[in-house]
Amino acid sequence: MANGQWFPADWPDRIRALADGTLTPVTARRAATVMLLRDTDAGPAVHMLRRRASMAFAGGAYAYPGGGVDPRDDDLRVRWAGPTRAWWADRLGVAETEAQAIVCAAVRETYEEAGVLLAGPDPDSVVGDTTGPDWEADRAALVARELSFAEFLDRRGLALRSDLLGAWTRWITPEFEQRRYDTWFFVAALPEGQRTRNASTEADRTVWIRPEDAAAGYDKGELLMLPPTVATLRQLAGYGSPAEALAAAPARDLTPVLARARLVGDEVVLSWPGHDEFTKHIPNGGTAPA
Repeated sequence: MANGQWFPADWPDRIRALADGTLTPVTARRAATVMLLRDTDAGPAVHMLRRRASMAFAGGAYAYPGGGVDPRDDDLRVRWAGPTRAWWADRLGVAETEAQAIVCAAVRETYEEAGVLLAGPDPDSVVGDTTGPDWEADRAALVARELSFAEFLDRRGLALRSDLLGAWTRWITPEFEQRRYDTWFFVAALPEGQRTRNASTEADRTVWIRPEDAAAGYDKGELLMLPPTVATLRQLAGYGSPAEALAAAPARDLTPVLARARLVGDEVVLSWPGHDEFTKHIPNGGTAPA
């Protein structure tokens, strides 16, 4: 392949089925992912994980920590600091309960998959090292859904620090996919005193890498990625520090990016509005080009 764009073998058939009306799109599940940044001597680096090759969705692809909303993330008992739920509802373009769930999912998934917790005992502090055995027991209980995020925060006397997140972009999985997600991407800076680790059972490797280096790896076909990952890496490459990226987040456009598949002559054209580099031309009745 010319680059590292992940493209499932069954997409052409599913695209054609959607075009001719024989495929009914599944509902996209709410999800959140976090582009965790830290300063280095060479500039900002972002934390990425590589999904295990055995994963049904995007196996072998590099991504950020994240995942689907737990229904309990809507729990209004969640301890909260930073911009209000109403502020987040306006920013994300959803109802207050849904806004809380999305922000909670971002913070919870970052802790579950990277061991980094964007929470503190008060609105002006962040918890320090979270690598002890008692922390790991709570993290495992969260992953197993034996413990809700609200219960976890209560147990620890912590509040979610929503001010440590910046909403960056929103992508929705194409309508022809079997597994669909409505995903909000956030930026955040690695809190002082915390460190990342590969805590995810879905990943076989984690790296800190400069966004421009990760994008270059994709361009060379060395790193496999989905379009939203590549797009956000290119966007992050223009900032000189995590603080600069966070400062830019409030002005970011959150209009959802949704791929379009249409029949044009004797081929299917797959495109992502505003992101021409990902456009694919698939012969009608053939397979996707390498």
